[in-house]
Amino acid sequence: MSIRARKGGLARGVAVVGGGLSKLGLFKDRDCKDFFAEAFLEMLDSVDRGVDPGDIEAAYLGNYSNDFFTGQAHWGPIISDLIGLVPKPVTRTEGACAASTLAFREGVMSIASGMYDIVLVGGVEQMSRRTTDEVTQGLGMAGSPYEVAAGFTFPAVFGATATAYFAKYGVDREILFNVTIKSHNNAPFNPKAQFPMSVRDFMNARMEKCRAKGLPIPEWEDEKAFLRDTSVNPPVAWPMHLFDCCPISDGGSCLLLVAEELAGSFTDAPIFVAGIGQGTSYSLHAKKDLTSYEATVYAAKQAYQMAGMTPKDIQFSEVHDCFSMAEIIHLEDLGFFPPGEGWRATAEGLTALDGPMPINTSGGLKAKGHPVGATGTAQILEVWLQLRGMAGGRQVKKPDLRIGASHNLGGTGGTCTFTILERR
Repeated sequence: MSIRARKGGLARGVAVVGGGLSKLGLFKDRDCKDFFAEAFLEMLDSVDRGVDPGDIEAAYLGNYSNDFFTGQAHWGPIISDLIGLVPKPVTRTEGACAASTLAFREGVMSIASGMYDIVLVGGVEQMSRRTTDEVTQGLGMAGSPYEVAAGFTFPAVFGATATAYFAKYGVDREILFNVTIKSHNNAPFNPKAQFPMSVRDFMNARMEKCRAKGLPIPEWEDEKAFLRDTSVNPPVAWPMHLFDCCPISDGGSCLLLVAEELAGSFTDAPIFVAGIGQGTSYSLHAKKDLTSYEATVYAAKQAYQMAGMTPKDIQFSEVHDCFSMAEIIHLEDLGFFPPGEGWRATAEGLTALDGPMPINTSGGLKAKGHPVGATGTAQILEVWLQLRGMAGGRQVKKPDLRIGASHNLGGTGGTCTFTILERR
């Protein structure tokens, strides 16, 4: 007998009223507690009418694998002790790169269910204490056993994805340059970004370095010529080159969620959760199409349905650009552009900060940084800042900015969340 499930929805409204993010980068001499404390203190300061930390009833913390990266597990009670939440519950969530949006989802559901009224959600990761080879090994643990046995690293996975996309749509790796240039153009306006530099900034810095050393000065006519030069942008796993890949990062992020009816006690400008979805994907060997992620399509369908919206209603979005190719595919899976047209939309400037559909205003994972367990709530924080008009030089300048979204992918596509926020 088949029973049709009830269409998902929140039984009680949930608002985001505060958020914080640490500076992202490589900080071997610091500790995960430092990163989360930095984000937590910024969150407290961001709540317009203030919040007593003692009123927080529970927390959900995303962390992928500090067990491997730092040799320390059981981060829930460590963070609880750090922020003075003992003896209240803190639950760790793990979904690879989507770890902290799973925390966000759990926090939303805990309030929507009526169990709690005020909840902290966030994430943390420290990757800098391991070598690049070790980080590659640690991240590889998020792949399926089949992928790992075949020797796939994450650059290789998205290299295979890119190759399939190129063959399907008759394009080449030049389409990836537009994603990289766009994301790096946004990053200098983000004070938390790991690489607050445009591609032209990198190009000029390299030319100045050659000049200072008395070496021949490269004659790159523009950013694309720079990215074609394998001496500065070497291949990692063809066709993925260095500037197609997000960096290794440390950092922490958090958000304060409250029940809708309490939101006015914290701020006059609450941002509400309109829709939220989560999905899973097949391992690569079982996928029918390498140029799409079932998890993204499913999570987006759930979120749109819950919000009563379509892709046309979304005014801007953060998407999971762990690799430049990933962003293009996500634009299509989320319904922002038709299949095979995500690359063209980017090339035509439609996803630029001043375009009709700004994507990754923060600089994205590529330039802002990707501290795996903290990434998801950092993405949602960017949407929150934009909807409140607090994004500074990277603020989306639309006269009625009301609806933004965040897409977060974990592993080789195995876990995905899509979150829609709304300013009413």
